[in-house]
Amino acid sequence: QVQLEESGGGLVQPGGSLTLSCLASGFTFGIYDMSVMSWYRQALGQERDMVAIITADGGSTDYGDSVKGRFTISRDNAKNTVYLQMNSLKPEDTAVYYCNARGEVDGSMYNFWGQGTQVTVSS
Repeated sequence: QVQLEESGGGLVQPGGSLTLSCLASGFTFGIYDMSVMSWYRQALGQERDMVAIITADGGSTDYGDSVKGRFTISRDNAKNTVYLQMNSLKPEDTAVYYCNARGEVDGSMYNFWGQGTQVTVSS
């Protein structure tokens, strides 16, 4: 059973930093290394939006416009973990942050979500 477990959320003041982690487990051997990993966020009453995405080998990343230059996504495939380093946080970054893993195995697509971790930016 595939599980994505986010951690690292919490309350931080504007201008502060947080690092989120997402530990993946239950993947068939090698499948995690082939997965595209992403972070999404959903603020209260809003749609879930993509924050950052990283390719399977970590060689390419992309970010939502609102976080470019402030957030950095990375992954450690040896630890089955993806990270989101968040700097210069703003109140509008307040949301539940979700980890996502997706890819294809033998022609079948998969798409897994974590339970989310709350990030609150407030003074």
